[in-house]
Amino acid sequence: MSLWLPQRSAVSRGGARRLGLSAALGLGVLLMSGCSSEARRLAMPEPVTEQGEHTLDLWQGAWIAALVTGVVVWGLIFWVVVRYRRRSDDEIPVQTRYNLPLEIFYTVAPIMMVIVFFAQTVRVQNIVLDEDTPPDQTIGVVGFQWSWAFNYALDDENGDGVSETDRYVWEAGTAGYIPTLYVPEGSTTRFELSSPDVIHDFGVPGFLIKMDVIPGRDNSFQVTPKRLGEFAGKCYELCGTYHSRMLFNVQVVPQEKYDAYLQTLVDAGRETDAPITGGEFVRTQAGAPTDETEGAAE
Repeated sequence: MSLWLPQRSAVSRGGARRLGLSAALGLGVLLMSGCSSEARRLAMPEPVTEQGEHTLDLWQGAWIAALVTGVVVWGLIFWVVVRYRRRSDDEIPVQTRYNLPLEIFYTVAPIMMVIVFFAQTVRVQNIVLDEDTPPDQTIGVVGFQWSWAFNYALDDENGDGVSETDRYVWEAGTAGYIPTLYVPEGSTTRFELSSPDVIHDFGVPGFLIKMDVIPGRDNSFQVTPKRLGEFAGKCYELCGTYHSRMLFNVQVVPQEKYDAYLQTLVDAGRETDAPITGGEFVRTQAGAPTDETEGAAE
């Protein structure tokens, strides 16, 4: 009986060269892509809010840890390939059944990585969802089939983001009209989320945060915009047939322009003593939009 040993061929050597060339090319592309700010964000939108900066830091840190892990693993693979390669056609490599120290390392290291990732995620989550700081204004966001309504609390005399006189002005969208949400720059805004029908999800990519809008449950979060501009928002939860129409725009404006916009809503007759709830209820309760008033504030 004889032991058959595979013969090395030009094809296998060519495959190894192609593999090495591909790895070097990929590493070069990765290094060159680091020159742009978008590449440094690793496909994450540029954060518009102070809270979003912490989310971006977590995202970048996770990618750095993953790349370091990948480099170590790839390095070990290539080192083993070179160090323990067969040097002659009649050589049989040492048959190692197990390596206890290496197996312990490969068990403990991933567990430690998961613990670190979990701890950092909880830390950032606590920062992003912190509501201990009193907001400068509160906006009630209502997601309904198939648009959004925004209720702005007025007369915040105590500076705690809560209206003392139960006065609100509103803006509501329809299937044919995309509403605009106004937020002042440099101040903290609390979004109080509600839904009269099904689960929606309120999110603005530039804020780097989104949250479910659940019937019967009051969800909320706060943001502090740090840059003026116009941004797009949408529903991130598949909520039914016309889910794709649940779009809205966001305008981050100076405080004086924000105050002027609220006054525009007051002048347009969109002042109520309770937040509107959206959906078909918008048509029946006080302050509901009509065909004549839809989009009048624009």
